[in-house]
Amino acid sequence: MEAKKLQLDNSLNELKKGKSLIPGGVLGIRRPYNFVEGEFPVYFDQGKGGRVTDIDGNEYIDYLCAYGPMILGNREEEIDNAVINQIQNKGFCFSLTQSYQNQLAEKMNELIPCAEMSLFVCTGSDATSTAIRLARSYTGKTKVMRCGYHGWHDWCVEVKGGVPEKLYEDVFEFQYNNLESLETLLKEHGDDTGAVIITPLGHPLAAPITEPNKGFLEGVKALCEKYKVVLIFDEIRTGFRVSLGGAQKHYGVTPDLAVFGKAMANGYPIGAVTGKAEIMKEGESNVFISSTFFPNSLSYVAALKTIEVLERDKVLDKIWERGESFNNRIADLLEKYDIGARISGIPPMMFITFDRSSDGTHKAKRNDFYTQLIRRKVFLQPYHHGYICYRHTEKDLDYTVNAIEEALQYIKDKY
Repeated sequence: MEAKKLQLDNSLNELKKGKSLIPGGVLGIRRPYNFVEGEFPVYFDQGKGGRVTDIDGNEYIDYLCAYGPMILGNREEEIDNAVINQIQNKGFCFSLTQSYQNQLAEKMNELIPCAEMSLFVCTGSDATSTAIRLARSYTGKTKVMRCGYHGWHDWCVEVKGGVPEKLYEDVFEFQYNNLESLETLLKEHGDDTGAVIITPLGHPLAAPITEPNKGFLEGVKALCEKYKVVLIFDEIRTGFRVSLGGAQKHYGVTPDLAVFGKAMANGYPIGAVTGKAEIMKEGESNVFISSTFFPNSLSYVAALKTIEVLERDKVLDKIWERGESFNNRIADLLEKYDIGARISGIPPMMFITFDRSSDGTHKAKRNDFYTQLIRRKVFLQPYHHGYICYRHTEKDLDYTVNAIEEALQYIKDKY
């Protein structure tokens, strides 16, 4: 049965206003064309736990989790109260750094296999760009081999508008789970390659999530050692979600450097670069790393408290347990209805995609599927994977599985 279209007048009116004030109304991946235009809300009003409410009053079970940062849930009192206490009783923006920075670095050393020293920034793109700068300085070499999405800065941005070719001409892309593609590049450019950066879990744009084949990450590391290249794991999405030690601990392969962000502070803006001390020490004097806001303590306080909760309450164990059951139930439904859709990923991160069809109906099916889900108040995006957060209840997951089955039945009947 087709679900009733949502009332979204306030969102659409606000978007119209926004377009006169902000390019596109909203920026980047949050623009309406990255969802299903006219079916998804454009502006949220509030969130609590695993749910969000738009400015028209529609409440959704939120599986996008702010594109990853909400590992626990919205408005976590324990996290927010720690931040409020810092604001009210100590302050957070000073000419000098508060000691929370050292405390967080110590915690990184304790949890993350590659961590010997760390530095902290505000965003994931800050972190990946800093790691590349450190690697180039350490090796004295220029070229970079990349695999995955690494942010919006000039060297790695997917959309090249406004970026001169000279700023990315030394960056080459290789394929995930294709060791030969990296080896071919290194045979040609290895003598001038300073860094290989890769997402240890493959999560390409708008495509299924892919785990590493047996030996792939080990092979990448061996090639980096052979050509004396700094290996960087981009753990912005996997860090503090796949495990407290990141995907590097989960898969048993330790890089030279790694970057973290998103889940480490439950929504507060932070990124981190961590790794071997000899490489990190390039940041002492050879590499300039500075920002007015990098030392601000609110995100450090939030990260310390978030990690404390993750450890104390065994949050990731519970997310994995719920996510495994959730994903298996969805997989069973996709097999039952056989409409050309599939689920990929791991328990904390999953993605429902539609295989390309010769007649192009996969696009219409995808739009219809995600339209039926959002109308049933399940917030997932057609072009980005979803997440399980700690505050998603069994009732939420059960409701979502039923909504997915109803959406699949609708598509089966229509097509």
